[in-house]
Amino acid sequence: MPDAPAATVKLAERVERIGVSATLAVLQEAERLKAQGVDVVDFGPGEPDFPTPENAKLAAIRAIQENFTKYTPTAGIPELRQAICDWHARELGTRYEPAECMATVGGKHGVFNAVSALVGRGDAVLIPVPYWVSFPEIVNYAGGQVIPVETPEGNGFRLRAAALERAWTDAVKLVIVNSPNNPSGAVVDREEFARILDLCRRRGALLLSDECYSHFVYDGAPFSIANLPDSKPYVIVAGSLSKTFSMTGWRLGYTLAPMPLVQAMLRLQSHSTSNPTSIAQKAGLAALRGPMDSVRTMLAEYARRRARVITGLNAIPGLRCAEPQGAFYAYPNVGAWMQARGVKTATEVARRLLEEVKVAVVPGEAFGTGEHFRLSYATSMERIEEGLRRLHRFFSA
Repeated sequence: MPDAPAATVKLAERVERIGVSATLAVLQEAERLKAQGVDVVDFGPGEPDFPTPENAKLAAIRAIQENFTKYTPTAGIPELRQAICDWHARELGTRYEPAECMATVGGKHGVFNAVSALVGRGDAVLIPVPYWVSFPEIVNYAGGQVIPVETPEGNGFRLRAAALERAWTDAVKLVIVNSPNNPSGAVVDREEFARILDLCRRRGALLLSDECYSHFVYDGAPFSIANLPDSKPYVIVAGSLSKTFSMTGWRLGYTLAPMPLVQAMLRLQSHSTSNPTSIAQKAGLAALRGPMDSVRTMLAEYARRRARVITGLNAIPGLRCAEPQGAFYAYPNVGAWMQARGVKTATEVARRLLEEVKVAVVPGEAFGTGEHFRLSYATSMERIEEGLRRLHRFFSA
């Protein structure tokens, strides 16, 4: 009897609209080389190189020992939602109630839920460039139209309300702002953020503020747009414990939003992930209710590394790098070197860096620009020094 023909897998059109994260591709190739024993200086990962605070780890252990291993409410346990609201009020001066809050499986999940609940065919979303890799892909998956908004490199990639207004169309339903920004480290100041909020209010759009790096600001204090008077009806806050408390692998984030949107997001989450992991919720509860000492320690060390990285990059022929105001990334421009060498893409630069000098970076195409790469300095000063030596050797050749 002949074999049955192989099944044909026809993927849904919505999946065909998105691609694999470029950051993931870099991480995979770097990990493959490291598994072979190759000494790779890995500037790719966007995660702190510090441990999760001890109180959070102990709370997770207790949760396991006490058999807190069952389903929880989809939005998260009540005490966690209250702790999120309390922490956000204490740290950022907002006033949210648990009914306006939900826990998510990381901050990215909150963005995905919000965009999925709001954006459909015919809707447009304004996204400043450079952007975090997942923003446009999530909008594409939802069926919306991405309208990129350029930010001037000469001004440190800082977003201006005027740039958003110039790009505005009648189809705009949502504006996504990530401050501090991944990958550039740019920070939107309070006055400009207020102008952006006013624009959204006047034009009838919502503002999604990704606060993943809120507490990694080098000059000034952390700021949330939801702190401004009468902002809550127009604002969605996507937050995460991943960066603030070095809990990337725990996969715990939160969303603060108008109650009708939270309810819609909960409907979606109830049919996808259900609740965040029960054990991670207990760890997050301890982190939010505990001291902020670990955050201050990380920020001080990132500031030290930033100074060395920016000085080192700007000393390399063919590179120039704006100083980041937040997060833990540098985003150098390598356009002059590319033009002189006839190199067409930043992806080619990143590939050659990994192949020739074993330095892993993320190419700028992942973030919407073609003459940059992202370098994460969430690694030791020893590896930073070695990486800078290798970069200098490569670009000087």
